[in-house]
Amino acid sequence: MKMPRVWEILNKFKDFCKFRGWKTSENEDWVEVDDKYHNFLWARDVHSSSFRSIISNRKCAVREGLSYHVVEASYIAWLFSETPPETCVKTVYENPDYIRRIALYDLSPLLAGKRHCTKLNFTSSTVFHEFESFLQNELKVQVEPFSNVGLNEDFTIAELA
Repeated sequence: MKMPRVWEILNKFKDFCKFRGWKTSENEDWVEVDDKYHNFLWARDVHSSSFRSIISNRKCAVREGLSYHVVEASYIAWLFSETPPETCVKTVYENPDYIRRIALYDLSPLLAGKRHCTKLNFTSSTVFHEFESFLQNELKVQVEPFSNVGLNEDFTIAELA
């Protein structure tokens, strides 16, 4: 199964974030910097209605002791272990609010043993940009924008050769 690999990558990145002095959670996949939550969600696939609901609600659970409270995530990154559905890419790409807050990462080539992955990230999230640098510098993965690998008019994503 490919999902544990995504979990391993994210845990290594969260450890890296701790060295930068950023707050992370052991059990949840968020990073807090300057009172802003940068939430990571990983999935194999997601239905378009669920995707739209999650990105519009922007909820993030934060554990404090034995209880949780819900905060608004400033940014959300989706880490896909399979190529993201075209409807999700189109939803983010066409909405000015979403494109500033939502990043998509297609990690499927990486999980298949290749040394590249694709992204859609127009956010100003320092955490997501650091995640990309982490992939490149620590894991030696080439991160390419979707638009450079075939995001065409009907939003079909073509994988690098």
